[in-house]
Amino acid sequence: MLGMKLPGNFFLVGMMGAGKTTVGRALAKVSGKVFYDTDHEIESRTGAKIPIIFEVEGEAGFRRREVAMIKELGAQKNIVLATGGGAVLNPANRAVLRREGFVIYLRASVDELYLRTCHDKNRPLLQTENPKQRLHEFYAIRDPLYCEVADLVIDTSRQTVHSLLQLLMKELELHADR
Repeated sequence: MLGMKLPGNFFLVGMMGAGKTTVGRALAKVSGKVFYDTDHEIESRTGAKIPIIFEVEGEAGFRRREVAMIKELGAQKNIVLATGGGAVLNPANRAVLRREGFVIYLRASVDELYLRTCHDKNRPLLQTENPKQRLHEFYAIRDPLYCEVADLVIDTSRQTVHSLLQLLMKELELHADR
């Protein structure tokens, strides 16, 4: 099962802390694809960390960069792309994801997301007095958008990367057979 070559692009969507980068790297390795993370690519190309981009350009400036990055990377072949948590807010991003690949929504509970992100200072949208409340607000807005764009939904709560990867590969094989 693991190590199987599956055709096309895989795009991972989900809230910050859902495991998109970690699972994405592992999925790319076992599926023989190249891994990209939109946030890491933006940081690499600008030479600035995401919080600095937010500070200088605001969220709108960051989102413009994100749209360009998703358009560029989405046009590539045989990749695994971990998108930023807010990427689905833009209809253009949702269209590229749906058109250019197989979209996997990594879903986790707000409690789980909070545990995974509460000490991470590299998440500017959570630098607030009540980050858990902010996660609830984001989840309420974004969950329907993730579901709208997803070809597959996988719950990442209380699972190891290995068990998630096994489940994901099994599901992808089923979808490839259709």
